[in-house]
Amino acid sequence: MDSRVSELFGGCCRPAGGGAGAALRGRGGTAPGSGGGSKTKKKNGRSRGGKANNPPYLPPEAEDGNIEYKLKLVNPSQYRFEHLVTQMKWRLQEGRGEAVYQIGVEDNGLLVGLSEEEMRASLKTLRRMAEKVGADITVLREREVDYDSDVPRKITEVLVRKVPDNQQFLDLRVAVLGNVDSGKSTLLGVLTQGELDNGRGRARLNLFRHLHEIQSGRTSSISFEILGFNSKGEVVNYSDSRTAEEICESSSKMITFIDLAGHHKYLKTTIFGLTSYCPDFAMLVVSANTGIAGTTREHLGLAMALKVPFFIVISKVDLCSKATVERTVKQLERILKQPGCNKLPLLVNSDDDAVTAAQQFAQSPNITPIFTLSSVSGENLDLLKVFLNILPPLTNSKEQEELMQQLTEFQVDEIYTVPEVGTVVGGTLSSGICREGENLVVGPTDDGKFLRLKVCSIQRNRSACRVLRAGQAATLALGPFDRSLLRKGMVMVSPEMNPTICSVFEAEIVLLFHATTFRKGFQVTVHVGNVRQTAIVEKIHGKDKLRTGEKAVVCFRFIKHPEYLKIGAKLLFREGVTKGIGHVTDLQAITTKENGLEESLVPGQLSF
Repeated sequence: MDSRVSELFGGCCRPAGGGAGAALRGRGGTAPGSGGGSKTKKKNGRSRGGKANNPPYLPPEAEDGNIEYKLKLVNPSQYRFEHLVTQMKWRLQEGRGEAVYQIGVEDNGLLVGLSEEEMRASLKTLRRMAEKVGADITVLREREVDYDSDVPRKITEVLVRKVPDNQQFLDLRVAVLGNVDSGKSTLLGVLTQGELDNGRGRARLNLFRHLHEIQSGRTSSISFEILGFNSKGEVVNYSDSRTAEEICESSSKMITFIDLAGHHKYLKTTIFGLTSYCPDFAMLVVSANTGIAGTTREHLGLAMALKVPFFIVISKVDLCSKATVERTVKQLERILKQPGCNKLPLLVNSDDDAVTAAQQFAQSPNITPIFTLSSVSGENLDLLKVFLNILPPLTNSKEQEELMQQLTEFQVDEIYTVPEVGTVVGGTLSSGICREGENLVVGPTDDGKFLRLKVCSIQRNRSACRVLRAGQAATLALGPFDRSLLRKGMVMVSPEMNPTICSVFEAEIVLLFHATTFRKGFQVTVHVGNVRQTAIVEKIHGKDKLRTGEKAVVCFRFIKHPEYLKIGAKLLFREGVTKGIGHVTDLQAITTKENGLEESLVPGQLSF
């Protein structure tokens, strides 16, 4: 697929045949070989017309994951109840604090349904189970099942969410992409502030970090905004004059939006935000009145190249006629179905669609939900909130625990000086656990050294935090550490780690677009995680030159200073219209013995 991503950067749209509707509906449709026969069945004295009466199915229940099927939970014995509670703990652990219960469904996925009385008793038992584990339940949706029964039978889908304990809320990062003036910052302002826009961009003012952004109305830097959901699925934002700390305390789930720049002039900032901050998902915002214009196609290509699952929001529907909105939707569907994307669009028009979209989006990388909304009238804004509330994490508890057991590694993405606090660095903890007062080393410096430092305090989502776990983003205060010794792209690691730093590395790449031929001596800006530096092409293995769409193993050399890289890390490079993607395959490592950690100590930097 990677070789075809180039079509999104410079190719033409080629519609793919077939729609997504049938494929999506198949999930709740008839299971092959499930029986049912073709006999005529009567219901309320009426014949069903002799059609095959096959039962509706869901996919069979998986042992892993946070989805549990239960036929009924009516008056369980004490022993059975304790077993059910233990099972709920396991599902909550798998979903990192969230689980979805399907009541009225057998383990093989058959939608049997329950009578109203049985369903009421089952929900009562489920509520008791949730109370036992310190969680709340929210009914997501109910569906009637019309199969082999004269009485109405229903299945109910319930979200079980743990009440947060010591800031251990579920945190998802969503990068916000889209062309300039598509309404990205305004939409985030409306979601996080709880007030609709006035049509002239008032909602976005709180998001801007610089005066020129306020004056021009265009984002040029990366900003972060938070939207919380409590254990009952209710929105927690700044609407009730809450502080960020109060939002964190009240939330069981937190969505951190990474607002990226839409203008082509700030493309390097947008790429840095996508590669460095490791977003779980991306939200591509498209203006209904302009459609796919400017950098929209390029941002879509970036999300696909970096394999970030994305969903689409069509904004400003209040400015357009229904026909214009439909034309923009069709334009997007055409691009999503083309061979370069190979996605299944799913237009969300109701709460039921939003629940389905959230679940299928996390399970299948090909599903792409599409929302049509307005930040001025508030049309369909609630559907996006329902979707974000249910959206599950991509990693399970086992993967999270494995990351936490590794040595500490923190990526430095931003550097500040705060009065009365000193030097502060912002970034993401890639692995391990970082505690307040911990001693780490930071580097590499321009000459490949690592310096000792101490973490004085930690802030996560603008509130104090004592322990930082793998995958979480935060700011760390380093006290009197000299800011001039730090730069973006550095890492703070455990002193026991032997970090692999290099100036020369090899990568297997796909050249997405180049006007002529890509050859030895060409200079490009390389993005690998939080590393962004110019590198020169030293060698192309097995070839003299590359053309658009070709693959090769290329040797790069950083021009300025060595960097910390890992084998297998995703790589993206660009220079003007030239673009390519790939992954690191080999490093010519400079060991810390050659550098000497002890020699790297600078007077006044030793905090031990």
